[in-house]
Amino acid sequence: MRILQIIPGSGGTFYCGNCLRDSQYIDALRKLGHDVVVLPMYLPLFENKQNSKDIPVFYGAISIYLKQLMPIFRHAPAWFDRMLNSKPMLKLAAGMAGSTDAKGLEEMTISMLKGEHGQQNEELSRMIEWIRDHYQPDVIHLSNALLSGLAPRVQRELGIPVVCSLQDEDVWVDIMKPRFREEAWQLMRENGEFIDGFIGVSQFFSGFLQDRLAIPDHKLGTIHLGVEPSDYEYIKTENRPLNIGYLSRLCQENGLDILVEAFILLKKKAGFEQVKLILTGGSTGADKRFLASIRKRIRDAGVIDEVEFHPDFENDGRMEFLRNIALLSVPVRKGEAFGVYLLEALASGIPVVQPALGAFPEITEISGGGITYSPNNPEALANALAALLADPDQLHDRSRRARAGVERHFNINTQADKLVEFYQRINKTDQ
Repeated sequence: MRILQIIPGSGGTFYCGNCLRDSQYIDALRKLGHDVVVLPMYLPLFENKQNSKDIPVFYGAISIYLKQLMPIFRHAPAWFDRMLNSKPMLKLAAGMAGSTDAKGLEEMTISMLKGEHGQQNEELSRMIEWIRDHYQPDVIHLSNALLSGLAPRVQRELGIPVVCSLQDEDVWVDIMKPRFREEAWQLMRENGEFIDGFIGVSQFFSGFLQDRLAIPDHKLGTIHLGVEPSDYEYIKTENRPLNIGYLSRLCQENGLDILVEAFILLKKKAGFEQVKLILTGGSTGADKRFLASIRKRIRDAGVIDEVEFHPDFENDGRMEFLRNIALLSVPVRKGEAFGVYLLEALASGIPVVQPALGAFPEITEISGGGITYSPNNPEALANALAALLADPDQLHDRSRRARAGVERHFNINTQADKLVEFYQRINKTDQ
């Protein structure tokens, strides 16, 4: 099949689970012999290795922001747009406060969801023209429903089936002011009429978004995320340092402060003197004040020598991080649609300790490689971490089951087969 993936980039300043999800699927689909082309939007891709062709970034973040904010820029010359959409400029934008956060970007989000009726219709025309001139796919796959404003015009002018992944749209939309929030959900519901199929990344999130977006049963499927097990080194627990790891964007929403407070409590218990906390995942400018408070808390608690901020969260740096921890916890405050960082840990034989929220119970139950705790507070997390670290037999058993669970249930090659079956079903329905 010829597959066009339309993906918003993160710019590479923080660990982007959605970007990694898309990257894993793209590699697996290509391994199966399918022709996959990636169209990046807003910012450069997390791991910019997916395309052999020179494909521009569409809807460059700086350009569309200026045009939304100040109408005078809508008439800027082409060379000005090219400068703003250059990779160095977009990389800079990725690290700026708010560039990956909906607060302050509500009007732009609404405009994007309006598609051809929004302020970015000219850029939509450029994208459609590029697709028509350079690539004729069998299916177009949108990375999430926040891109659904593309669907009506794509369907009308190109006549190509459109598939849309569902993952954490609520994280972006639900922090908006109420009037924007309600309009965003309504626009996604309307755009859904032009989308042939939706794919939730967990049973939990499929059900959650089906209600929010009024998706009919025949359009909805669930395909769990996956990783390539052979990409991850399995190390037995007895050969690992008993450290606790965190792999995600270093921010309050992902519960970094909950984990830090839990670690401080853990260090007050006997028997955990050698345990360290290793944190990685990068951040954006919006996280600077929060991270400053976290560093101060660590100093004030007297554990500064036992907490490491691991700077390199890409490729080899991430593998080094995974070799140096025995447990992983990312206590996301409201839970999450999935969390690909869990699969990276599980594939490495690292048990996960997660709050009983969102899709976390679903993942830990299927894999057998983790435990959940409740409520999501430092005390409950500290007790859960202590229970596993103090029980070598259970830690070893969870580690073994973690790796086996990924090989059986979360293998990207198996999941990519399911994705192709979904594409083919959509194509037959569309004909």
